[in-house]
Amino acid sequence: MDSGDHGPRGPVEQTAVASGGANVLQAGRDLTVHVTGGRAVPAMESVSAPRSAGRVPVVPGLFVGRERELARLDEAVAGTGRAAVVAVHGLGGVGKSTLAARFAESHAEAFGFVWWVTADSPAALDAGLAGLAAAVAPETAGLPLEERVELGTRWLATHDGWLLVLDNLTSPADAAGLLSRVRTGTVLITSRLGRGWRGVETVVLDALHPAEAVDLLTGLVRAEWPDADLADADELCAELGWLPLAVEQAAAYLAQARVTPATYLDLLARYPARMFSATAEGGDARRTAARIWRVTLDRLADTPLAGHVLRVLAWWAPEAVPRTLLDGLADDPDLVDALGRLAAHSMITLTGTTVTVHRLVQAITRTPDPHDPHRRARLIDAARDTATGTLYAAVLAWDPQHPADWLHQQLLLPHARALFDHTTADTDTADTCALLDKFGMYLNAQGDVTTAVPHLTRAVRSAERVLGPDDPRTLRYRNNLAYAHWSAGDHRRAIRLHDANLADTERVLGPDHPDTLTVRNNVAYVHRVTGGVDRAIALHERNLADARRLLGFDHPKTLTIRNNLAGAYHAAGDPGRAIPLYEAALADSERVLGPDHPATLTARVDLAGAYRAAGDVERAIVLFEAVRGDYERVLGPDHPDTLTAGNNLATAYRSVGHLRWAVRLHESVLADRERVLGPDHPDTLASLNNLAFAHWSAGDARRAIPLYEAAVAGCERVLGPDHPDTVSYRNNLAGARRSVGSP
Repeated sequence: MDSGDHGPRGPVEQTAVASGGANVLQAGRDLTVHVTGGRAVPAMESVSAPRSAGRVPVVPGLFVGRERELARLDEAVAGTGRAAVVAVHGLGGVGKSTLAARFAESHAEAFGFVWWVTADSPAALDAGLAGLAAAVAPETAGLPLEERVELGTRWLATHDGWLLVLDNLTSPADAAGLLSRVRTGTVLITSRLGRGWRGVETVVLDALHPAEAVDLLTGLVRAEWPDADLADADELCAELGWLPLAVEQAAAYLAQARVTPATYLDLLARYPARMFSATAEGGDARRTAARIWRVTLDRLADTPLAGHVLRVLAWWAPEAVPRTLLDGLADDPDLVDALGRLAAHSMITLTGTTVTVHRLVQAITRTPDPHDPHRRARLIDAARDTATGTLYAAVLAWDPQHPADWLHQQLLLPHARALFDHTTADTDTADTCALLDKFGMYLNAQGDVTTAVPHLTRAVRSAERVLGPDDPRTLRYRNNLAYAHWSAGDHRRAIRLHDANLADTERVLGPDHPDTLTVRNNVAYVHRVTGGVDRAIALHERNLADARRLLGFDHPKTLTIRNNLAGAYHAAGDPGRAIPLYEAALADSERVLGPDHPATLTARVDLAGAYRAAGDVERAIVLFEAVRGDYERVLGPDHPDTLTAGNNLATAYRSVGHLRWAVRLHESVLADRERVLGPDHPDTLASLNNLAFAHWSAGDARRAIPLYEAAVAGCERVLGPDHPDTVSYRNNLAGARRSVGSP
């Protein structure tokens, strides 16, 4: 069993790890004696080692993994005169003591004497050395402690072939005096401290491999409950971060309570404070991860910032936290010191740019416990709000629509997602709402609409509670939610939200506010796409005049509104007005925003579509091919806009009679849309219709009809029977049936 870190505490079971003899053996006798305190004791230099090993904790019957670490220990102690001083360090509960005990047991014959000392304080270390003196020379048992410590040290210094384990050493300084005198045997140290081991070989011990953790859990449970259902053992071990102590604790609970890993996970989610402290009957309540990490933080009490930093880190993802996120928490020297001390005690792992925290450390750190001074509810709440505000400040200036900012947002996305997962709507603050909106819009721009919509929905609901329904931020979040619903294909809900939000925005902010222009533009766009072209043109014309007056001709909002007005003219069948406006909007967008900005790519696609509608199909194809390549390069092959560009290119191929190319490309786009967007997304239904049309154009109406039928059925279900797309696809189906003689 690979469990915790601590060796003997008071009366514990001990075992001899070599054959013959009792646990504590009489030392060999020698005639040379010293007189100490009025009594004669053997000279330690002349006292022979016992015939078998001294004390070492019992190695549990189940021990998994650790082959690499045991091999490292073998290498460290092989072939040296003064065998070695090796320090095994790592997080509390990772199994350092068990590893040391396993090493001692498996090397029993290589060492003439093994002695285990609990060394978590200078006093404990002295007691262990005094106990060693009494073990090799029982006559010393009645001497004062200081003399027995000296005699134990002298015995080690004058003999070889022994193994001394200093378990859970708090600081290298505590053993410095001993190591300076003792140079003829092997000293194996376990410690949570990962720094300060000058001149000492070190072995880092990390969590178990996932498969090993499952083996540990399974073996422990089945030893007491052979027919246990352990179907979710891997999920439970992952939730526990594959930490041996936590896995052992969970296994004992499962076996005693006769519950499944799934039940344990549910209890852990609903009652984390109780489950993190739960032990099986007869178990040591001190041997839980929560308890041993409290001890570590107690040792860091002279650096209060360390606890606050750990509590803040608990709300983000466990890996690759940028150190720059923490910059505002304190002055640089204080922050560097706090991080350094946490890293030195194995509570975090540092690189020059990132911080990593074990996920179970995070889970326990953000779980309130009134009995733990480091986990008081008010401290955890304050850390949560700090983590939220810090993360929002980091993304405040970034544009979710701009590719230049995407890399930064992608790096912070795991930490935002972790924060959202670890919090609930009733604890959301204004910063949480802003962060939800920011990353919701980023995910929507990346085509991940299924994640964007829940984030934006939560942003709106929390903002209505925290800020009020008429706060400008709430109105902005509501607009973005409607936009995401549109992207997700829920057009009816998007239109309702946009119309209601326009009325509220004009009432609260007035007709000339920039946010009002944005909402009005979006309302015009959705009505244009759904058949309300006349209303769309009127709204866009008014909006463009207001944008030029209020924001200027080159403002990004103005460019977008002008491009959308061109789209409304296009939808009304007026390419003569649409194309010049599209061309001007594209030129200005390339100049102001750059050639790779999403708004520029959209303008390029729209212009190509206008060329095709005006009959200049060859020119449209050249532009469609170029912009499809741009989308793949900038957004990736699976982005919804990239798929739309492929669909448009296929349609253009069909228009000029390249039917084989058109069918092949439509089939590819349909498969990708079904995979990325789902079968009910309006874009997927459009691909069904377009592929059917390509087959029909190629004279294969019988292949077209089932595709048309699927498109019509999907549109009636998703968009409604009277939606323009539904009517159009139904008309196409009727034509295809008529062409094969079906009434």
